[in-house]
Amino acid sequence: QVQLRESGGGLVPPGGSLRLSCAVSGDILSVYDMGWYRQAPGKERELVARIISGGRTNYADSVKGRFTIFRDNGWKTVYLQMNSLKAEDAAVYYCNAVVRTMGTPRADYWGQGTQVTVSS
Repeated sequence: QVQLRESGGGLVPPGGSLRLSCAVSGDILSVYDMGWYRQAPGKERELVARIISGGRTNYADSVKGRFTIFRDNGWKTVYLQMNSLKAEDAAVYYCNAVVRTMGTPRADYWGQGTQVTVSS
């Protein structure tokens, strides 16, 4: 069984910073791509940032230059450093990982979500 544990959400004023983290655990053989998505009320879930196993990253245009995604050396924890936060960044942020286990070649797994609120 694979689990994604997110942390780091909270309330921050406009212009502030937060760092989200997501740790993957379980009967894992390999972790491939990892990423962060977000969903605001009344909107669809959207990609925020993604990092592939080779280290390349891609970002939503709305967060380029403000957010940075990176992984630890063990490739089982992904972080999202969010700077210069805006009100429109407020959402539930979800971690995603593509994982290979003993029972499945590759599959998508999701965290439970962490709330980010940007307000003065």
